[in-house]
Amino acid sequence: MSRIKVLVVDDSAVVRQVVASQLAQDPEIEVIAAVADPILAMARMKVQWPDVIVLDIEMPRMDGITFLKMVMAERPTPVVICSTLVESGAKTSMAALAAGAVAIIAKPKIGLKQFLEDASEDMVTAVKAAAKANVKALHVSAKNTADVIMAAADKHSAMIQTTDRVVALGTSTGGTQALEVVLTSLPRVTPGIVIVQHMPEKFTAAFAQRLNSLCQIEVKEAQNNDRVVNSRALIAPGGKHMLLRRTGAQYYVEVMDGPLVNRHRPSVDVLFRSVAKCAGANALGVIMTGMGDDGAAGLAEMRKAGARTVAQDEASCVVYGMPKEAVKRGGVEKTVPLIAIGREIMQQLSGVMVR
Repeated sequence: MSRIKVLVVDDSAVVRQVVASQLAQDPEIEVIAAVADPILAMARMKVQWPDVIVLDIEMPRMDGITFLKMVMAERPTPVVICSTLVESGAKTSMAALAAGAVAIIAKPKIGLKQFLEDASEDMVTAVKAAAKANVKALHVSAKNTADVIMAAADKHSAMIQTTDRVVALGTSTGGTQALEVVLTSLPRVTPGIVIVQHMPEKFTAAFAQRLNSLCQIEVKEAQNNDRVVNSRALIAPGGKHMLLRRTGAQYYVEVMDGPLVNRHRPSVDVLFRSVAKCAGANALGVIMTGMGDDGAAGLAEMRKAGARTVAQDEASCVVYGMPKEAVKRGGVEKTVPLIAIGREIMQQLSGVMVR
């Protein structure tokens, strides 16, 4: 089996040395080069094109996002962003994800060498997941998606609007782009939506703000006791679990600390289990692109509780891991392409799912 060829692009000599060294220790990975900026990277890529690029954002001569866009336009390639974890950097990283990056490794400004050494397992995991990513699936036309789904939704203009219905979405690798496709396709009136996207702490606020600026519905990072109401999507904050709760006919979320579940916090399984308990047959569960099996057990619980359940299909997934595992465990009632998920959400508003 051929090894994963990785190109590291970062203006920090420390980052280049440590990341290249850590990746090279894995027998499945070959670091073909570690260069200081995108200009040098482009020269190297003329000789040998990598399977995965580990990319910084702020660099001399050309910034990482401009380079990322050039790569995706010429030859879509999995890219892992290695970015400084600050508020402004988070917003820039969201732009990188929107441009086609498949994952982010957050790095601090101080204690960098020690952090990278401690995070070597995360870096290796991210690179291996990226190597399996179907980056061509990122080039779904959001405009066409909106046209298709809005047309379907218009057929149900007399849908009953009620906070009794809720949609729970879980996703990981590739999910930032997939969520943008789904949420921007929705009309102004939708059922309440709760979302777990595997993402580092402090990144989810910027991600939610970006989606909110693009969508007709309100999108926000969830805070404890936020109401789940029509036309609003709540995204679990990085580093916190999010659970659905109910008082009377009203749903709200509980945001809490806790141990990692399936190596994640927030965990899709935690959210889905709470939805199964609090909403039951009034819920729609959707599991989308992502590596691993987080959410598979929870989706099965939702289906057992009477909820409708949907999985994103393999062809439109960046990584067909979480949906595949959910199908294996019998939690999936229906598999659909990414462009059809918005339609399923709108059907939930009327309590009916299209067969």
